[in-house]
Amino acid sequence: MDAKTPPKGRGQETTAASAFADPALFLSDLTPRLATDIVIAAADLALIVEDGVVRDLAVSNPELERDGVGRDWQGRVWVDTVTEESRGKVLELLSPESSGPTWRQINHPSDTALDLPIRYAAVRLGDSDRIMAIGRDLREMSLLQQRLIEAHQTMERDYARLRETEARYRMLFDTVSEPVIIVNADSLSIEDANAAAEQALKAAAKDLHGNALTSLLQSRETRKIERLASDIVGSGYAAPLDVTLASGERVTVSATAVRQGADMLMVLRIVGAEPRRVGDTRREAMLAALERLPDGLVLVDRDLRIIACNPAFCTLANLAGDQEAAGATLKDFLGRSGTDLNVLISSLRKHEVVRNFATMMRDRFGREEQVEVSAVTAPYGDSDVYAFSVRSVARRLSESPRLSRQLPNSASQFTDLVGRVPLKDIVRDSTVLIEKLCIEAALEITDNNRASAAEMLGLSRQGLYSKIKRAGLED
Repeated sequence: MDAKTPPKGRGQETTAASAFADPALFLSDLTPRLATDIVIAAADLALIVEDGVVRDLAVSNPELERDGVGRDWQGRVWVDTVTEESRGKVLELLSPESSGPTWRQINHPSDTALDLPIRYAAVRLGDSDRIMAIGRDLREMSLLQQRLIEAHQTMERDYARLRETEARYRMLFDTVSEPVIIVNADSLSIEDANAAAEQALKAAAKDLHGNALTSLLQSRETRKIERLASDIVGSGYAAPLDVTLASGERVTVSATAVRQGADMLMVLRIVGAEPRRVGDTRREAMLAALERLPDGLVLVDRDLRIIACNPAFCTLANLAGDQEAAGATLKDFLGRSGTDLNVLISSLRKHEVVRNFATMMRDRFGREEQVEVSAVTAPYGDSDVYAFSVRSVARRLSESPRLSRQLPNSASQFTDLVGRVPLKDIVRDSTVLIEKLCIEAALEITDNNRASAAEMLGLSRQGLYSKIKRAGLED
């Protein structure tokens, strides 16, 4: 036997791949104290077992110590400290025929409801019957395994539900008698098509999937479809559209928006186009004209949330487009204050129409402009919507009595200023104008004799001179 190779004890046969190359050289200074420190550092729990009895132990894991591991084990038979199903594993580790350090998971009873899993390896100490059992706490690993199993079971249940949902969706999708195709709103590529669509378009689903929607239409219809997709992305709604298929057949396409993750999809229903009636043509022409009207038009629901607006309203509100206004509230743009808009809405709900209501329009940067609003209530489904016409009157107000320096000669002219000019400005400017006209009349009557004019007006000469100067009547 080589001097550098230590004798092997019973059950300690090892392979070159799992042992030190020269333990006699490097571990010859190993003292009992140092060996104890190594064992404590390497293991959560270490037992010295002789004749099956725990003679000594060391617990380095505070959590095991708190759970009562090793508290009264010393002097007890090792198999009496484990659960019933682990007794065979303990006897296997203690068996003289054991061929080396083999790891076994052994469970110990605990003060809590769960058993304590510990992974042991038994090492025979020299030629004696003493065995050192080195243990490692497996609770974290056991918890992770339990979570993994639960996650796997949850995934299996979700996957089963998903397959059931997909099967129901496919069954319903294919049994719909109306041709339906699902299209990506950004790329206009076809994602899916039902059996009725395959029949109507005379193409198999595998041939439709992934192709561009525009390939099914005549080339002149491309812009219509792009505009339809733009409306869907911007507002989630688009009016039905008449288009011509590549086969020459005229059809009507209705679109509904569906969001799937980060993608916006269009569910397109395809029906044969009906002959266009004169009334439909007139209505389309009227809608096109309203879209181009120079007055701002805005449609809101009963909660005053904007449904749609024309470009003129976007200009007044300084918005890039109607999609930026959709979902916003009218209170963000209209009314000097909440009270102002409440008066307008209250009158609209009571009379169903309001004409020439003077108020303020604010753009998104807070800049204000004087406007005149007319509004009407219209039925929409089971509820009502409000339509507002907003017209800028800043230029018209520049010619108002207040700025033209002409005194209003009737109560109606004063009341016309209410809502357009603050009350304090109306009173102040009217007072200044009346005072100036009275001074001019007194000077005319007295042939510009200021002393007589002051006496006529009940003013001191100095007071009259001051007012003449303030009114710009020195000449």
